[in-house]
Amino acid sequence: MPATDLDLLTEAAIEAGRIARRYWREDPQVWDKGGDDPVSEADLAVDTYLKTELLRARPDYGWVSEETEDDPARLAASRVFIVDPIDGTRAFVAGEPTWAHSLAVAENGRVTAACVYLPVRDKLYCAAVDSGATLNGTPLRASTSDDLDRATVLTPRVTMQDRFWKRGVPTFERHFRPSLAYRLALVGEGRFDAMLTLRPAWEWDIAAGALIATEAGAKVTDRHGSALTFNSVARQTAGVVTAASALHPRIIDALA
Repeated sequence: MPATDLDLLTEAAIEAGRIARRYWREDPQVWDKGGDDPVSEADLAVDTYLKTELLRARPDYGWVSEETEDDPARLAASRVFIVDPIDGTRAFVAGEPTWAHSLAVAENGRVTAACVYLPVRDKLYCAAVDSGATLNGTPLRASTSDDLDRATVLTPRVTMQDRFWKRGVPTFERHFRPSLAYRLALVGEGRFDAMLTLRPAWEWDIAAGALIATEAGAKVTDRHGSALTFNSVARQTAGVVTAASALHPRIIDALA
C-alpha cells in the first residue's frame, strides 16, 4: 500500500490514464446529464476504478466525485477524496488531447495532496501541502507578474464583459484550456500569470489544481478574495481567482 496520500493519488492517476485511453478516440458511449453536460462511459469506468481503489486503501476517508451520487456521510469525515474522473469531458469525447484526471485529498476543508494528470500530453502535476509542486518530477514556480494589463490569463470568453469589471475590461491577453484543473496547474507551472472563473466552481474541478498552484507560489481564492474550503455541503466555491502573488490583489480589486 502506498505510504503517503500523494503516492496513492499518483499511482491511481496513472492507472486512470491507462483506463481512459482505451476509450479515447474509440467512439465511447456518451450521455447528457442535463443542461448540455456530457458524461462518457470512460468517465464512469475511471470513477468506478478510483472509488474502489482509493477507498480500499483509505476506507475511513469520505468521497466527493462528479460522477458519484453525493453521500452526506462525507461531511462527518475528517479526510475526503475529491475527484474528477475526467476533467474536460467534451474535449475527451471530441478526440482532443487536453483533458485531465483531477485527484485530491482534503483534511478538515484544506487540500493536503493532489495530482492533475494529462495522459495524452504526458504531464503529471503533483503537490503535497508545505512540500512544493512538481511537473513530471521537476519543481514548479509560479509567475512573478504584477501587471494586470500585460498579464496572460486563462479564462472563458464570458469573463471579457464589462459587467464583471469595475473600470472596464483590462487589456490582459486571454487564453483558454478546456480542463479547469489544467488551467490551475498551468498557473503553478508559470506558463500563465493567472486564471479566472467567475461562475460557481465545483470542488472536483479545482481541489487538486488549487494545491498545485498554491505550492508553486501562486495565490488561490474565490472571486471575492476569500480562502477556498472543501468538502462543503454545496460542493461549490464562489468562482476561483488564481494568480501570481503580486498580481492577485490587483485582479480582486479590479473585479466588480
